[in-house]
Amino acid sequence: MTTTTGATAPTVVSGTTELPKSSSSNTLSSTTGSTLAGNFQTFLTLLTTQLQNQNPLDPLDTNQFTQQLVQFAGVEQQLKTNDALAQLVTLQQTTQATQALGFVGKTALVDGTTATMKNSLATWHLNVPSDSTVDITVANASGQTVFTGKYTAAAGTDIPFTWNGQGNDGTQWPDGKYTISATGKDVANNNVGISAQVQGTVSSVDLTQSPPLLTIDGASYTLSQVKSIIATSN
Repeated sequence: MTTTTGATAPTVVSGTTELPKSSSSNTLSSTTGSTLAGNFQTFLTLLTTQLQNQNPLDPLDTNQFTQQLVQFAGVEQQLKTNDALAQLVTLQQTTQATQALGFVGKTALVDGTTATMKNSLATWHLNVPSDSTVDITVANASGQTVFTGKYTAAAGTDIPFTWNGQGNDGTQWPDGKYTISATGKDVANNNVGISAQVQGTVSSVDLTQSPPLLTIDGASYTLSQVKSIIATSN
């Protein structure tokens, strides 16, 4: 049984995505604004009529209609603020979509424990907080343990671990999805939390979701889940 360590860059797969579709989110605010303008004009007409026909001995309460004017102005200002915020959200979504499209065809590193073995090689990247003895277990898609091993690892991030697909009994397992589990003990025999990351090619982007979702090795990830982009040689 031979276990190798070292990152293997997968073949880049190109992908195509549809452009963002136009949104009709401003319909409600525009309709509301028109209704408010109509109501405000009606209010002014009634107010003017009342002022023209008021009883000189019992005039209208100026404080009351002043407050009403202020309320109308406040609602109008809030609607304009909502329209501005909607425009900012649209711009942010467009920026996210543009950034996401730039990842298509690139090899990305994301948080995860399940990697795809291709050509009898599966690679994970481990983050080890301190010098540790690391116990590694690899399971297949059915949850069956197919490999276990114990290794010493120096503290560091993005430490590659590549499995050659061979079980402890020498069985060569087929290509497919495999999940790693890593636990560690430091020199004082204290537990050390070890996290794993996987790499894969961004094959497509789903722009219908907000934020956009990147398809990496058959799974979906957001832009915030991408830890780094791995350069690949032609």
